Amino acid sequence: MAYGIVPQILPAFAGIAVFRWDINIRESTVLGLVGAGGIGLQLSSSLNVLAWPQVSLILLVILAAVVISEWVSAKVRGAII
Repeated sequence: MAYGIVPQILPAFAGIAVFRWDINIRESTVLGLVGAGGIGLQLSSSLNVLAWPQVSLILLVILAAVVISEWVSAKVRGAII
């Protein structure tokens, strides 16, 4: 089991885990917009009070987090596969 099956499924499992981590970062923003908390909730409250500088900063932070997670995800998948 440890020498036959695990080495075969480990790259696929690691790739799926990294891909899911990347998706979770994006979903956290959407869930926050509908009231689940996190950075999306902060974005929603800033939109409600029309604090445009704060909204733009939050959007830049979200964009940076997504770009960094994409880069990390690509590097990890490249190293695994």
